[in-house]
Amino acid sequence: MKVLVINAGSSSLKYQLIDMTSENVLAKGNCERIGTDGSFIGFNTPDGKIERKAEMKNHTQAFEAVKNALLDPQYGAISDLSEVTAIGHRIVQGGAYFDRSVLIDADVLDKIKELSPLAPLHNPAHIQGIDACTEVFGSEIPQVAVFDTAFHQTMPEKAYMFAVPYEYYEKYGVRKYGFHGTSHRYVSAKMAQLMGKPIEELKIITCHIGNGSSITAVMNGKVVDTTMGLTPLGGFMMGTRSGSLDPSVVTFIGEKEGLSMAEMSNLLNKQSGLLGVSGVSSDDRDVTAAEQAGNHRAKLAHEMLYYQIAQYVGSYYVAMGGCDAIVFTAGLGENQPILREKVCEYLACLGVDLDKDVNNATIHGKQGMLTKPGSKIRVELIATDEEMVIARDTKAIVEAL
Repeated sequence: MKVLVINAGSSSLKYQLIDMTSENVLAKGNCERIGTDGSFIGFNTPDGKIERKAEMKNHTQAFEAVKNALLDPQYGAISDLSEVTAIGHRIVQGGAYFDRSVLIDADVLDKIKELSPLAPLHNPAHIQGIDACTEVFGSEIPQVAVFDTAFHQTMPEKAYMFAVPYEYYEKYGVRKYGFHGTSHRYVSAKMAQLMGKPIEELKIITCHIGNGSSITAVMNGKVVDTTMGLTPLGGFMMGTRSGSLDPSVVTFIGEKEGLSMAEMSNLLNKQSGLLGVSGVSSDDRDVTAAEQAGNHRAKLAHEMLYYQIAQYVGSYYVAMGGCDAIVFTAGLGENQPILREKVCEYLACLGVDLDKDVNNATIHGKQGMLTKPGSKIRVELIATDEEMVIARDTKAIVEAL
């Protein structure tokens, strides 16, 4: 079985074709600047990555470009579209409707559309991706939705409810949903495998740290809490997102600056976080370079980030009544040793004993245990693989038809 995994954004589209017999990635690439001038498709080849200009006024044309790349006479991975057995889609917001991956039908599409107000930048793009897939690949090919929020649906009410009038939960579904669920699910299962124990017997804290970041407490295989909330803005500071803060900050700045709600949302989502504090960039590499050059605000941004991550890890230690393992994953989690070191310094009081030499050497695709043998809590670096989770779920659902 060959599964095509799709992650469609408003102006971009990432894809991977995976042979599920061996779980080998046969092809991968991305379409960028969909709907604007200068659109192009990039895809991996044995000689490196190739970028080709392609007219992509919409997602249907983007999928045509993907189809052409998959069938390319020189670099293509298949000779006919019929070789693609099924398509798996990453869907950001599944609300309370979906606690697992599902076969896409008219009812599922309607619910994804209904949830668009909770993910206005993502769910509409996913719908476009699904519709475009149907148009290009045909209606006979099964498509599966894998939700970022599904893994978090085991959270108890005390964790997912907000202390606002209950009627807003009843009327609008205002509650914590959590995101990056596919990543947290993958790395927590991998951690249990590495420890040689059933996940049902473990307490694991997973730290997905990138430009967008979240931390999740996984107790006995189920999520008991996570940092992102109603939207991906919640939790700790990120590349451009503020993370959670005193709600009065929103009203105070809005009133002082005469900003609308939409403008405040833009400020908190796109102008805050590392970018807002450092004044340098949302890219941690730029912030790191600025800190090394003596930039105080860049240093402060990092200190705030490390402190906030440690705070959440500590709170989840309390929530679960202990912790067996902590996992770092995603862009910064996998490639920024100083972040892991600084966070673990805070966690030394819980029994974390980091091996600094191993930690510093574990970057650029390397994985492994970062703590010394006597550490009370095992800290591990695991590269996330959300696409594989999507492909596996898609395979399981299609084979059960």
